[in-house]
Amino acid sequence: MRIYSWNVNGIRAVKRKGFLDWIEEEQPDILGLQEIRIQDHQLKDKLRNIKGYNSYFTFGEKKGYSGVALYTKEEPIDVWHGLGIKRFDREGRVIAAEFDNFYLLNIYFPNGKRSQERLNYKLDFYDATLDYIEDLRKNGKEVVVCGDYNTAHHAIDLHDPDSNKNTSGFLPIERKWLDKLEEHGYIDTYRYFYPEKECYSWWSYRTRARDRNAGWRIDYHFISSGLESRLQNADILTDVMGSDHCPVTISLDI
Repeated sequence: MRIYSWNVNGIRAVKRKGFLDWIEEEQPDILGLQEIRIQDHQLKDKLRNIKGYNSYFTFGEKKGYSGVALYTKEEPIDVWHGLGIKRFDREGRVIAAEFDNFYLLNIYFPNGKRSQERLNYKLDFYDATLDYIEDLRKNGKEVVVCGDYNTAHHAIDLHDPDSNKNTSGFLPIERKWLDKLEEHGYIDTYRYFYPEKECYSWWSYRTRARDRNAGWRIDYHFISSGLESRLQNADILTDVMGSDHCPVTISLDI
């Protein structure tokens, strides 16, 4: 099973840049999108009904902001929206699905750069997410958490760590939560295969950073430890254009 995750920075924008052709060619088994930036009434049939896929969407209350989508070939046992906490769920950041062998959460984690208030919101969201997935594991199934985490974990995960040490997205307190995630038995799938490889998944539009490959790796698939033996591959598809992020992928023997 191939599971893809991609922050598309606007689903309508990426559609104009060949998204439908890309998904037809790539044929992911599951695709999670973040930052779709659309409302339900704006979603056209070509995006809602892609041949061969069941599709599900979580919309933020604020127009043109946030939102996540899930496309899956296999119909899930169940699909739900949010963490059950209103202050987080109103922003439309979480869509979750139950499959035979695992739960999947597709999450657009908050960005903390705007203010201290938003940084605190991000950290609270992190803690709520960990509590939530730990509760899910008690049901006896493993967990996959894919999405834009909005934090580079280690110095190898961004082009210029020294100049960003005081920037949200690479703050010690944000990175410490990713440490905690691993301490709870979750595996960074890309680093599992490539512990020393420098590869990024996001580049700032403002500085033409992609041309210089001055990026950050902030998009991840974390899996619970029970899926380790089923993990076959992980990749970052840096050649896929259409957004300031590129897709990240894993393959599971399921």
